[in-house]
Amino acid sequence: MASDNDLKTLMKTIGYSFRDETLLIQALTHSSYANERREKISDYERLEFLGDAVLEMIVSDALYKEHPDLREGELTKKRAALVCEPSLAYCAKKIGLCDYIFLGKGEEAAGGRERVAIISDVLEAVLGAVYLDGGYDAAERYVREIVLKNQESLRLFHDSKTMLQELVQGRKLPPLSYRIVGERGPEHRRIFTCEALIGDKVMGSGEGTSKKAAEQNAAYQALLALEDRS
Repeated sequence: MASDNDLKTLMKTIGYSFRDETLLIQALTHSSYANERREKISDYERLEFLGDAVLEMIVSDALYKEHPDLREGELTKKRAALVCEPSLAYCAKKIGLCDYIFLGKGEEAAGGRERVAIISDVLEAVLGAVYLDGGYDAAERYVREIVLKNQESLRLFHDSKTMLQELVQGRKLPPLSYRIVGERGPEHRRIFTCEALIGDKVMGSGEGTSKKAAEQNAAYQALLALEDRS
């Protein structure tokens, strides 16, 4: 299990200090790890279920207050961009949450620490744990710090391929294309590496558990590179 120092570092990162640290440990425990232990321990799935509901509530409340003129359909789109798996995985990676997940040996070897579904689930499970340990106000602070503070980056990340295509066309740049340049891991859990090219120049590189996800990550990196040049 994680050392006390590891847990303290993570609590400092997420901005919340647990009274019951076993909740945090549970939130970080994948079922593959729990299944390999001789003693009975709980995985994060129940906490993820709770965290998912709390996340939707907090994000919905924030968007409702921040955008008084938007209709239901637009609010729904904005919420979807913030709470979808790739966006939550992006937030988790940004704070290094992936490094603290307890994975079984097989899942670790299969690249589980890079799987969007696992990473995003853990982010929600930690939220569920924060909610149980500290209540709604603590959960809201967690969401504002980890998710809502990154709204602009998440919007860019979520719509990266479309925005990159529009930027390339608007600036009359050479054609945009993507190419898969590598893949690793077992057949059922491949990790793909993709490059985004403008003309014959590589502008961004990214990885993902599908070719589409790798393209999205590459497009996001290309957008950041183009913004730095503008």
